Parts: sequence; structure tokens; C-alpha cells
Amino acid sequence: MFTREEAQKLAGKILSYSTFPECTVSLASSEEVSVRFANNGITTSGFTVERTIAISSTRDGKTGTSSTTQIDEDSLRAVVKRSEELAGLALPNPEHMPPLGKQDYPALDKFDEATARAGAPAMAPHVRAIIEAAQGQKLVAAGFFQRAATASALANKNGLFAFGRETDSRLSTTVRTADGSSSGWAGQPAVSISEMQGAALAETAIAKCLRWRKPVRLEPGKYTVVLEANAVGDLLRMLGFSFSARNAEEGQSFLSKKGGGTHLGDKLFSEIVTLRTDPFDRRLPGLPYSGEGLPGRRITWIDKGVVQNLFYDRYWAAKAGKEPTPFPASAVLEGGEAGLEELIGATERGLLVTHFWYIRVVNPQTLQLTGLTRDGLFLIEKGKVTTPVMNFRFNESPVRLLQNAQKLGRVVRTRGFEGGTMLAPPMVASEFTFSSVSDAV
Repeated sequence: MFTREEAQKLAGKILSYSTFPECTVSLASSEEVSVRFANNGITTSGFTVERTIAISSTRDGKTGTSSTTQIDEDSLRAVVKRSEELAGLALPNPEHMPPLGKQDYPALDKFDEATARAGAPAMAPHVRAIIEAAQGQKLVAAGFFQRAATASALANKNGLFAFGRETDSRLSTTVRTADGSSSGWAGQPAVSISEMQGAALAETAIAKCLRWRKPVRLEPGKYTVVLEANAVGDLLRMLGFSFSARNAEEGQSFLSKKGGGTHLGDKLFSEIVTLRTDPFDRRLPGLPYSGEGLPGRRITWIDKGVVQNLFYDRYWAAKAGKEPTPFPASAVLEGGEAGLEELIGATERGLLVTHFWYIRVVNPQTLQLTGLTRDGLFLIEKGKVTTPVMNFRFNESPVRLLQNAQKLGRVVRTRGFEGGTMLAPPMVASEFTFSSVSDAV
């Protein structure tokens, strides 16, 4: 992967080949190791090294972009020339912003050397623990273990240079009965691979699989739900896009007021809800700069139910006379001190949801989503998990979820089936809409 010095030197060389007044260089390099297992055995393993160089050249508001994976001089000169030729074919962009100058980027500690070097000796014991635990219960385990290290840089002719490194790892497993009639899931992401606990994941997934056998059918409707943290993260992962000031002001999001204006400053959610982004939190991967090159910083979007900020890209900020803000990444939904079992114990009747699957947007303006429960859905009665329940399709918005939130537990790092990552707590919420029964496992 690129070091800071290598990235800066390479970017400077590329910029020297540019003949246009504006040129931006994006560098990305990564190294990944992965292990996939199924039917209680390792099926594939992989080692991938990738490198991409993207060039954007602009003249008179017309931009052309080209990329390459080669770093020899001829290839670099050619990719710069290609971007300039493409700019000549483009139409002027009326929203083009002049390039940023030199920025002061924060120092982030998101790189773990042990994770960056980890291979089979560090990963295999966790996979073995899962497989052996499943075999001990005459169950079948499958899953995926991946660790990644990346280095990225951004530079332009105005003196801007940004660089960041990050590592991350994730391990998940699905455990099923031999006949495929019952299933349980558990997963864990971590910036440092040393935090992984394969045996604990196996225990969780196996317990759900054994408990979910012979699920009963309940009628669709509105239920109080206890959502495990991964289920909360699954639903909230796209919420950041809805904080776009432009979408809100143009009437295209749930933050748009009827007749004009936005809900900035309004109390829209339960008072227990505080949502922020924090690029400095070491539990989350991330870079010190945004896609536009803005320095990362802490921002509170919802404070005790009140909408505190909107996201302004550079163009819309200039148009509105506002300060531009980095995109809402590294999201943190603040929680409480209760564990999942305490949340269950305080629920008179409801459904315990492990996580969601196949989530899709139904209505972008209200952020209504649809998807399915999977790998463990259970009835809660008088504070006890009592009965396995057949899966449901849901139709619900994370906006309504946060409005109906009643209790929050301890915050953990999440990453469910649908990708994306954040810090989120388990949650008790009322009036969650399950629209139909699914007989899928």
C-alpha cells in the first residue's frame, strides 16, 4: 500500500503532467485477506491487493475523469491526457466548485498494524472455533471472515493534500440445522482483529438456531419490537443521506416542511435519540477527509430528539451562504447502560429481532423501507423469550423507528447483512409494522 510519502510524491508527479488549470488526483490502495467457510469446512481463501489512480481535469467548468491501476510514467501521462480529452467532450457543469486549497486535517488513529498483517494464523482459530462448536451440536456452519487495510490520498493543484490509513475486520456466521429448517446468525466487526471472538459468535448463532426450531405463525400487524444492535444499524445505515440540506430545502426528504422550509430545529424524534458523527471514535474505520476534501469533524445531527444540523455540500453551502459540512459518516446513535437481556425483561409483549435482510427503499421522501426478518425471530411475553416466530416482511421507516423508540441499551459496533457500519445500541420501539408473513428460513 501507499505510504504518505509515496502517495504525496506520486500525486505531485501526476499533477506535473497536467496542462489544465484544475486537476485533482485520487489515490487508493488496499490489501484484503478473506476466508469463506460452508458445510463446516473452509471453501475458499483469498488475498487481494488493489490500487486505483483517478484523475479529474477541469477547464471552463468542463470536467473529464479517467483512471488507471498502473504507476509507470507512460501510463500516468496517458491517463492525465485521457481525462483532459474527455473534458473537451463534456458539457459545462453549472454546479462546479473551484478546488479547495490546503486544508488542516485531523490526525485519526484508525490503523492497527496487527490487523494489516493478519493472515491465516490469526483468522483460522476463530473459524475453527465456530465449525467445531456447530459440529458439536450436529449443526452446519457457514460464514465469512475478512480483514482489510487501506491507504487513500487526495491532491490538487491548489496545494491540497489529504492522506489517511485505516484497517477493519469482520466475521459473521450463519448456523443451520442439517435439514435447513432452522437458522441463527451472529456477526462482529472491529478495527482491530484482536477484538474478534469466534467462539462467542458461535455460541450466539447456535443458541438462536436451536431456539428457533418449529416457529409458529403470528398475524402481521404493528408490534413492539426489541431490536438487537445489528438490526438497528441495518435500518439506520441510510439515514445520513436524508440530512442533505438541499433535499430538505427542495421538498425531497422527511426533513422538508409542507409549503416550504425544513424541520431544522424541530423536535421530530423521541427525546432519548441523539445521533452524531464522530470520525475520532477509534471503534469505527474512517478517513480524516470527506469525498469533497473537507476535514472530518464531530457533528450532532439529532440532539435529544431535536434536528440540530443539516448536511451542506460545497455547492449548496455556497448557494445558501452556509458553511459546508462533511457527509454524515462514522455515525453514532447514543444509547444507555442496559444490556439486551434487560431490555427484553422490561418488555411485556413484543418481538425480538436479530437482524434484517434484503432491505430496499420504498419511498425515498419518507425513507420507508421494506425487508425481511431472518435467522431468529422470537416472541417476548412478560419479559421472557418464549416462542420462535415465522419470519415477517416489514414496511417501516427509520424515521418512525426513532420517533417510537422507548428504550436504548449499550452501544456496540454494528454491521449486518446489508453492509454499512455504525455504533448503535439495541432498542425497544413501539408500533413497528410487519406487513406479511414469510415462510422462508
